[in-house]
Amino acid sequence: MSKASPPVQGRFRAARLEWSVVSQAPVIKFCKEDAMKLTRLQAGVPTLTRDMDEVFDRIFNAPVPFPAFGYEPLKKAMEGTWMPALDLTEKEKEFVIRAEIPGVPRENLDVHLEGDVLTLTGHREKMTREATEHVLWEERETGKFLRTIRLPRAVEPGKIEAVYNDGVLTVRLPKVETAIKNKIVIKG
Repeated sequence: MSKASPPVQGRFRAARLEWSVVSQAPVIKFCKEDAMKLTRLQAGVPTLTRDMDEVFDRIFNAPVPFPAFGYEPLKKAMEGTWMPALDLTEKEKEFVIRAEIPGVPRENLDVHLEGDVLTLTGHREKMTREATEHVLWEERETGKFLRTIRLPRAVEPGKIEAVYNDGVLTVRLPKVETAIKNKIVIKG
């Protein structure tokens, strides 16, 4: 029976992935430790997983059932040129969606419910500049946007409220009341 040979000096036994604040990119660090340490990425740090999730959400959460998958979801997914950030929260009697859409006039916004899919659409106009103005840096996104959200439960379509205030669109979606369950006593 042979013994396991000890690790060779100078060889790396583990690697860990860290986020570099300086280069704003993931960095692999090699170490001589026995176990790998897990590092959590900070909130707000862009990840490939999150970006891919958004791409697939835009394609597969389109309001067309999957068996009828054709060109319509792809067309709708490519329609938007930017995506506003949003939050979906749940209360006891309603779902609340808040979308950050600053700089978009209320008349350029549209909210639709089809089945269990809520669709937010709109567009932000490109800013006009003076002829003497030269752009050195531009980050604000313009053009159309499209967000589709598949709701976890059925909602009351006639009671949905949407309010746009200070660049935030808040949509309140009351849940469908569930039937009250009563235990029935069996006589006999």
